[in-house]
Amino acid sequence: LSPLEDRSNIRVSVSAPEGATFEYTERYMTELTNLLMDSVPEVPAPIEIIAPSFGRPGLTNTGVVNLYLSQPSTRDRTQQQVFDVVSRNLNSITGIRAFPIQPPTIGSRFARQPVQFVIQAPNYDKLVEVLPKFLEEANKSSVLQFADADLKINKPEVSLSIDREKANLHGVSTIDIARTLQSALSGLRYGYYIYNGKQYQVIGQVERQNRDNPYDVRYLYVKNNEGNLIQLDNLIKLEETVTATSRERYNRYISATVSSGLAPGFTIGDGINEMERIADLTLEENFSTALSGEAKDYEESSSSLVFIFIFALLVVFLVLSAQFESFIDPFIIMFTVPLALTGAVLSLWIFDQTLNVFSQIGIIMLIGLVTKNAILIVEFSNQKKLAGLPKLEAVKEGAVARFRPILMTTFSTVLGITPIAVGAGAESRTSLGIAVVGGIMFATFLTLFIVPAVYSYFSREVTENIEEYEFSESDLAEIPD
Repeated sequence: LSPLEDRSNIRVSVSAPEGATFEYTERYMTELTNLLMDSVPEVPAPIEIIAPSFGRPGLTNTGVVNLYLSQPSTRDRTQQQVFDVVSRNLNSITGIRAFPIQPPTIGSRFARQPVQFVIQAPNYDKLVEVLPKFLEEANKSSVLQFADADLKINKPEVSLSIDREKANLHGVSTIDIARTLQSALSGLRYGYYIYNGKQYQVIGQVERQNRDNPYDVRYLYVKNNEGNLIQLDNLIKLEETVTATSRERYNRYISATVSSGLAPGFTIGDGINEMERIADLTLEENFSTALSGEAKDYEESSSSLVFIFIFALLVVFLVLSAQFESFIDPFIIMFTVPLALTGAVLSLWIFDQTLNVFSQIGIIMLIGLVTKNAILIVEFSNQKKLAGLPKLEAVKEGAVARFRPILMTTFSTVLGITPIAVGAGAESRTSLGIAVVGGIMFATFLTLFIVPAVYSYFSREVTENIEEYEFSESDLAEIPD
């Protein structure tokens, strides 16, 4: 979609096993942070966030470590090099899953991994059946890394049911049982008190050692209607189950989103193609797929830029046709566009740049920038033809006469665009500058040979269109001496 800029920020997303406590996640995140501090001296102080919440309650088994690097001018390694080191070191952490994310150039800085592939299933059971196979293939791929899904079926859950007959026999209501559980486990705030000028909260909750095990609720006591204490073990039943953390829908379909990073040397287009290959291998015909996040932006921008490119060609051709009052001259001029495209793509390949949204914008710019060279030659050659020269002689003189103006305009354009591709934070603009500069220089050199050759074949001689006219004596009399 776009080259990554060095924004001096890497985010490490952490997920502990389902059902993990806050303390469990905190212990392993501290271990992770110590590892990162030893391997990444460019980070003055990482920022840990456990159970992050963005508009909804955070899960205690999730966390984020924000690595804010020092400024690019003060460090020896780029953000990408630091990212590669972090990616390798994360494999040594056990007990949690962690994967690094670089903020994308386009889109939200809090976006997830670049490749997000949505599996849309006909029903929930089918989705649960096929998702592990899909993830297994994704994790074995050499293109993808850190593949994960937002649908997990391994969240432990304890189902508590009340024996209403026994509760009624002991004089205990269900609301009393619910309030007892809430007071013992929920950390409910009852009020405040002031001590030494500071305000403290009054929170009701049993000690930690008495609530570590789900079955500890059996040893709680509840008062009946006579004021006697009744142990909950006599009134409730506990059953352990496993359930999904959440059930998502996408375009009204039951769905799961598989997110993945990219292995070094692969682009987001490679990642999407790999996801589609795995889908063909593992999904049945009644499944459908879609893209989300940065991958969706990539797909939409690619189709839009193709349309814009074709539309720009059409507009330029029609405008030139109106100005030249001919379809042949604009056709000759448009031969410079393939030359510019060849030069742009060749330049991107030589300088190891990708074909992204910025380089494609540069290619669209070339349609207007390179045609001016051919316009200079064709317009001057037409004037020479009107002066009576044959078209071959006219285009030769046109190419020679316009050689200096073409070089002047080309070099001024190149020198004006060069600053786009240099300087701090120019990673996203470099491909645009290389595409434009390479396309202009390549097309300019060949324009001096290709356009005259094409002109000599397709342009018409002016003398062929002049009709013989006989002047009368009255017409001749009006011509001054």
